[in-house]
Amino acid sequence: MFRIVRKETLSEKIKLIEIEAPLIARKAKAGQFVILRLHEKGERIPLTLHKWDPEKGTITLVFQEVGKTTTELGTYEAGDVLADVVGPLGKPTEIERYGKVIVVGGGVGVAIAYAVAKAMKKAGNHVTSIIGFRSKDLVMLEDDMREVSHELIVCTDDGSYGRKGFVTEALKDLLDERRYDLVFAVGPVIMMKFVSKITAEHGVKTIVSLNPIMVDGTGMCGACRVTVGGEVKFACVDGPDFDGHQVDYDELMRRLSMYVEEEKLALERYLRNREVNA
Repeated sequence: MFRIVRKETLSEKIKLIEIEAPLIARKAKAGQFVILRLHEKGERIPLTLHKWDPEKGTITLVFQEVGKTTTELGTYEAGDVLADVVGPLGKPTEIERYGKVIVVGGGVGVAIAYAVAKAMKKAGNHVTSIIGFRSKDLVMLEDDMREVSHELIVCTDDGSYGRKGFVTEALKDLLDERRYDLVFAVGPVIMMKFVSKITAEHGVKTIVSLNPIMVDGTGMCGACRVTVGGEVKFACVDGPDFDGHQVDYDELMRRLSMYVEEEKLALERYLRNREVNA
């Protein structure tokens, strides 16, 4: 039984839930994910691990309400039970003592960036984190990121909080000033694409955490395939981390938009039914 023990609202449509899952909490590592199902008729969706506590036997997930299932999950409260939570899945992020590391997180990707920054700092790296949001009201996990970073830069597109502009601009300024050994990026695909373009120009190794469409999460369905270095990879078993300079981002963006219309219809149907049954 996977019971929700805590729920928080972090920003507009972004929620945090802590779930009882002792076996997963015992094995989890930074960069890994779980696949959950709300109920017997629900679809399976992947969510990357934000935190985990082996002693309490809980894992913490952060999600954005964008489709039918995440919107429905947003209605769950502490005490509610999920049908299934499977994990930890995927390969953990390679944590080593690289030296000077930059961790870049955009939007809900900051939840994943936290776990990686924490592990990188614990391994003895000097960690500079850059987190970006559209506006001040969407800023989340700032205090958490500050705890696991030696330096934190908060960016907002509209300049309503922190530094005005995109995370890529802050990243370029840092790379222009001094040498870094590794950049890890997670967030919108377009953000990761331009992060990788900038780091390639500076010759800095870059790892990105990808978020393709995923169904089973064990390498059987092939839905999460991505092209990396000209080869087809499955993000669920070969990743989700890949060399940022080798990813075909344009293909990934096309694949992510394949079912936009169906997802829209499913959400509209769910909202209509919820209104009728309210």
